Amino acid sequence: MNQVVSLTSAAYRYSAFLLLCLFSMGSSAQTRTDSLPLEVIRHASLDTIYTRVPDSAAYVALPNTKRVYTVAGLHAGIYGGSLLLLNQAWYKDYPKTSFQTFNDSKEWQQVDKVGHAWSAYQLSRASMASWKWAGLNRNQQIWLGGMSGFAFQTVIEVLDAHSAEWGWSWSDIAANTVGSGLLIGQELAWAEQRISFKFSFHKMNYSQGMLEQRANNLFGSSLPERMLKDYNGQTYWLSANLKSFFKQSNLPPWLNIAVGYGAGGMLGGFSNTWTDGSSTITRNDVQRVREIYLAPDIDFTRIRTRSKLLKSVFFCLNAFKLPAPTLVLSNGKMRVHGLYF
Repeated sequence: MNQVVSLTSAAYRYSAFLLLCLFSMGSSAQTRTDSLPLEVIRHASLDTIYTRVPDSAAYVALPNTKRVYTVAGLHAGIYGGSLLLLNQAWYKDYPKTSFQTFNDSKEWQQVDKVGHAWSAYQLSRASMASWKWAGLNRNQQIWLGGMSGFAFQTVIEVLDAHSAEWGWSWSDIAANTVGSGLLIGQELAWAEQRISFKFSFHKMNYSQGMLEQRANNLFGSSLPERMLKDYNGQTYWLSANLKSFFKQSNLPPWLNIAVGYGAGGMLGGFSNTWTDGSSTITRNDVQRVREIYLAPDIDFTRIRTRSKLLKSVFFCLNAFKLPAPTLVLSNGKMRVHGLYF
């Protein structure tokens, strides 16, 4: 059970990263106002409808119908295609069952639950950006984007619920709600993302022999597999932009401070005990620990550039934590990493 639970959680992170990159085109889109139009003009070169605002010489963009249909089609196609691929990759070899639940709230020191929240946040952020590119108004962007991330992961949860190997997880649903809620709440409160939800990973070096074999069986041996499945090497960060909280300060607009969470010493979901053939192996000498991190960071989306390509690149990069000197609190002891990722 521990191994397959790790696999299905990895599916969320893979899907989130894929959709994040595909929808990043919306990060620098125009928006519109809700004013009633007095005069409508079509700009031939931009294929965008504009309206003259009363008592103003300014023009603001209305939704671009072609882009709205494009974004809706992308959502349907990517979501549907992703679910079909996930069903083939993760569920086809396991028997189907009636709806069932599974309590995995204590697995992996809850690192996988934070991963669910990160995936929901990034999916929602990417979706919101794509609706912004289509020209929808702010409330539509926020709610369509925020709920899209939650809905996508809920559908995967339904697949879990009807697979004999997994089950519907209420703790997963709670984590998904937190992730999408973080995006929606900040947009409603501040009209910006002052706190970014980020991910970082470093490949763990397990000692040769039994532990290395266990890690390869559980997490895979390649770097991409380890990045998706090895919770010991994953860190999730809440990265706060200082300038947005202290607007009158002379701080650089891109400077962040980040607090991270991770864990180590995990050789199984619930405990460091597993079965190898006919024998049961227990490695309680390997201590399972929680870790808290503190480090400087950068909000890439606040780096000024006129390049649309760079804006899209920065939008994607902002899902990940910049390597930096880091304070680590682990098992009641403080240590310093010169460069941590």
